[in-house]
Amino acid sequence: MFAKAFRVKSNTAIKGSDRRKLRADVTAAFPTLGTDQVSELVPGKEELNIVKLYAHRGDAVIVYVSGGNPILFELEKNLYPTVYTLWSYPDLLPTFTTWPLVLEKLVGGADLMLPGLVVPPAGLPQVQKGDLCAITLVGNRAPVAIGVAAMSTSEMLTSGLKGRGFSVLHTYQDHLWRSGDKSSPPSVAPLALDPLDLSEEKGSSHADPILQGDMRHLALEGVEEENGEVQQMHGKKTPSEASEDTSVGGLNSDPTDSKTLQEQMDELLQRCFLHALKCRVKKADLPLLTSTFLGSHMFSCCPEGRQLDVKKSSYKKLSKFLQQMQQEQIIQVKELSKGVESIVAVDWKHPRITSFVIPEPVQEGSREQPYHPPDIKPLYCVPASMTLLFQESGHKKGSVLEGGEVRTIIINYAKKNDLVDAHNKNLVKLDPILCDCILEKSEQHTDMKLPWDSLLTRLLWSGTWRHMVWTRGRWRPYSSSDARLAPLSLLLLGPRTACRSRSRETRSTTLAGCCLKNITFLENTSKA
Repeated sequence: MFAKAFRVKSNTAIKGSDRRKLRADVTAAFPTLGTDQVSELVPGKEELNIVKLYAHRGDAVIVYVSGGNPILFELEKNLYPTVYTLWSYPDLLPTFTTWPLVLEKLVGGADLMLPGLVVPPAGLPQVQKGDLCAITLVGNRAPVAIGVAAMSTSEMLTSGLKGRGFSVLHTYQDHLWRSGDKSSPPSVAPLALDPLDLSEEKGSSHADPILQGDMRHLALEGVEEENGEVQQMHGKKTPSEASEDTSVGGLNSDPTDSKTLQEQMDELLQRCFLHALKCRVKKADLPLLTSTFLGSHMFSCCPEGRQLDVKKSSYKKLSKFLQQMQQEQIIQVKELSKGVESIVAVDWKHPRITSFVIPEPVQEGSREQPYHPPDIKPLYCVPASMTLLFQESGHKKGSVLEGGEVRTIIINYAKKNDLVDAHNKNLVKLDPILCDCILEKSEQHTDMKLPWDSLLTRLLWSGTWRHMVWTRGRWRPYSSSDARLAPLSLLLLGPRTACRSRSRETRSTTLAGCCLKNITFLENTSKA
């Protein structure tokens, strides 16, 4: 829906009555959210705007914006969360997983087809046709898309995972996401199944023979063919699954580690807290909602493969943890409005912040390639006034040469016509052809000799320059009409200030890919 740019109709601050109605709608649409979570999502007195817009297909959409990010959008009286909201509440909707390469297609406006789904060991979530679902990528539980199920889970299994599975409404990197702060999805580790959950899954599959048969059919996608025999891998754990069984909630449970899971979560919580304050939060961001601090800053600082869950720590609530940090005089938290806490001050000189060592990022294939400036090659174009000078070397009017080739041609011309001064090899006598090419009318009545560098400089400046730009794997001609700048006047001053100046000459040239038209050179003509 937001794959292409939309048109904004209006952008107004929400009224008190509309804010209360929105809270009620959120509670009704997402019953899994608690009262505190609804208050965090729709703050009581913080800035909240209603943006009415038209999608590129003409659909009328209402978007609710909080803290600069779109948090919800309403389409045909149905309320949908954005990816910014789902990153703070990743378990808000039933989740289906696909491969990272599929994301590019979804961003372009495509729907999610069933062959692109990744079936987890516990099976697909149970949904009905028309249910709102979240779409994640393999290895990260942070949703990257929101869609509506085109069929129920049982129909998906009956079809053999073929056909259209979800009508995608909104994705990470689409234009609705771009209207926010354009942050990247946090790293949220997949949930590990408890043994009790696994036994319940097994029991449920035995209770439903049809579902069990469908799951066996899907498991055939994970078989290996070796020596002409098909060995089914269903029931065998892969190394990745084995490693997931040894972790709970994304925390390492190394038997040699004496720390409990709660202590590990406390350590991870403080690590993300210090990392966010040192790297992401600026003084201009204050006051900062505590919910925004957790969802937009602390979650994004969580190491890959780890899951930050305040409820699994000894603090149980974010407010208690922040109170502890306030007692240590790292931050100052105030209740600026009833029931809504904000961080109003940070002591960035606190020893815990200054001594915190920022972990090195994991080197992975980045989606954003580093910018490389284009390679630009200047080329000399032979003008009509120099046709006689270059015709001996086989070039004619309009021939394109590199600067080195021009120098070689001039040197060979001077040597061939005995123009090099016999007493001073650094001087070149000017024959009629060279005089017509580089001398002005007032200079042509004198027998002139020029140094090599002066001769070559005049010849190069008297011609026309074009440029070739290296792009898309080959050299392409650069047209002077591609970029235009206003005329520039360059004043060439001597060692003392000039009282009068006169125009010497006007040229047109292309420099570093920009067309500089009518560059006027001025020089000093009087001495103080």
